[in-house]
Amino acid sequence: MDADSRDRRIQQLEAENRELREQLRLLLQRVEELERAAHRQAAPFRREPKKIIPPEQHKRPGRKSGHEGAYRMMPPQIDEVIDVPLQRCPRCGGTVREVRIVEQVIEEIEPVRPKVIKLMTRAGVCHCCGKTVGSHHPLQTGMGQGCAKVQLGPRALSLCVLLNKVCGLTMRQTTTVLKKLCGLRLTAGGLSQALCRVAQRLEGRYERLIEQIRASPAVNADETSWYVGRPGFWLWCFTTPTATVYRVDDSRGSEVVKEVLGEKFAGVLVSDCLASYNPVDCRKHKCFAHHFRAIASAQAEPPSEYLSQWSMLLKTAAGFHREHATMPADQFQRLRQMLEAWKDRLLDTPVSQPGDVRIRDRLIKHRPHLLRCLEEPLAEPTNNRAERALRPAVIARKLSCGNRTERGKRAWEVLSSIGVSCQQRGQDLIDYLTPTVQLPVG
Repeated sequence: MDADSRDRRIQQLEAENRELREQLRLLLQRVEELERAAHRQAAPFRREPKKIIPPEQHKRPGRKSGHEGAYRMMPPQIDEVIDVPLQRCPRCGGTVREVRIVEQVIEEIEPVRPKVIKLMTRAGVCHCCGKTVGSHHPLQTGMGQGCAKVQLGPRALSLCVLLNKVCGLTMRQTTTVLKKLCGLRLTAGGLSQALCRVAQRLEGRYERLIEQIRASPAVNADETSWYVGRPGFWLWCFTTPTATVYRVDDSRGSEVVKEVLGEKFAGVLVSDCLASYNPVDCRKHKCFAHHFRAIASAQAEPPSEYLSQWSMLLKTAAGFHREHATMPADQFQRLRQMLEAWKDRLLDTPVSQPGDVRIRDRLIKHRPHLLRCLEEPLAEPTNNRAERALRPAVIARKLSCGNRTERGKRAWEVLSSIGVSCQQRGQDLIDYLTPTVQLPVG
């Protein structure tokens, strides 16, 4: 190596050394900042400085300006009118002039006590068939006798389902509300057993929900960890605008998806990029939000025009999906073909930057599913619907740590699925459940 080459090599090594020293300085500075932040009292809840919004940019609380006024609506009926006269001044006792009426409507809850009914039915042996038969009443929810003869009625059981599975109260909180508000006394264990019996009556309704999911043009799916006496279980959620099915299983594999959706699902499965969804033989769409997060992570490296093109493509596709109902069909198809060509061009573009390569390899795996939402209008660009359906379950998991037994797990699946589905359809859960909770005749 001649002197000039040696000098250039020395200069290059010195430059690399300076760059590495600068990177080390920045990293040590960052470590020191993190250590200081961790020792502050509010460290876990404190926002990073770059995420703090200046006061002048704060969003005004409440609804947007110009919205219609909101106030308590007039009740449909007035049960009692109370007239309070004003004859003398309450301070000095003098006469009062220019008396006017000030009208208010007050909604109050009177003390509630349960209606206790002593039900007398009959039981006997049939002379013809020799079987024991009995008379029934719509208020019956079970055949308990002796120490088990005091039972909850159909509406009371339906209210328990609403409080525990839809409103998200724990077993003990539910019993407290029932005692304070309705005067019903029961233990958390007794409530748990009652809900399991209600779930058994609703097995048929749960299976019909699964059939509705299988017949839907598009289904959003997601999963999260769960407990059934121990960790290692998974809560699966399959949801549409009108129905939701929860399934708890000890597997996170594709067999759970196939079991719920069936082997010949004709709709579009909207999900994240979990590999468990790939073996399912159906049309699929992968959530744009997960792609955006991966692109943003890759953009932390040197800025890339290639990744910017992908962000623009996905944002354009999401915008076209929102406008699908207002656009002529032929125009929408032309735009869809343009986006498909844009997608293919980006996937076939050779790239060299590590972030570009990572995103290109990721999206090539899902090439057929990238723009499936433009093919089926009911397939949403993101998987927000399934993620929102999982949030109440995640809160319930934090409060109760899932389920303790297989029987409790099954009751949670059935009752939570039916409760959320009724909410989606605008149905009153108590009115929906009451006829089903009643003891079947025959």
